[in-house]
Amino acid sequence: MRTRYKIPDYKASCFITSTIIDWIPVFNESKYFEILIDAIKYNQQHKDFEVFAYVIMVNHFHMICRSDNLSNIFRSIKSYTAKKIIEKLKADGKLNLLNMFEENKRKGKKVSQYQIWQEGFMPKEILSEKMFNQKLLYIHYNPVEAGIVDNPQDYEYSSAFDYYWAKTGKLKLDCVEYER
Repeated sequence: MRTRYKIPDYKASCFITSTIIDWIPVFNESKYFEILIDAIKYNQQHKDFEVFAYVIMVNHFHMICRSDNLSNIFRSIKSYTAKKIIEKLKADGKLNLLNMFEENKRKGKKVSQYQIWQEGFMPKEILSEKMFNQKLLYIHYNPVEAGIVDNPQDYEYSSAFDYYWAKTGKLKLDCVEYER
């Protein structure tokens, strides 16, 4: 069953989550993380896509972002990364992962042999500064809750590094402003 989420028509900041099919851990080596990072960077540079916070975990990612066309941005990111991940898995001889992506493919999906991403990206409009800060903490503490690091700023694939150290990490972050 396909789930629909309302995507704001205007340029609102949203909290999004995108998950690998059946929570299969694919982002467990830097070369796989870099595929997703490159896709996000491309959309930042060539499309109207702003990123305020993010974390990339082994089988999903969270982000606070904004664009006039989030649906097209995430369709592009997921399509590109799926293709590149499959290529990399084949080149690396990771047949066990490829088999899982083939077995977990949605039954009606006839165009491709594999399915990497679950459908949708669950956008939730950020309605206030308080909500932004709540989602920001949730994003940054994801690796801590998963037992990967003790401190959020120690996780390489998160904007916690940027916020804590006031330096640019894996992705360039945009500034968000709220009216007071």
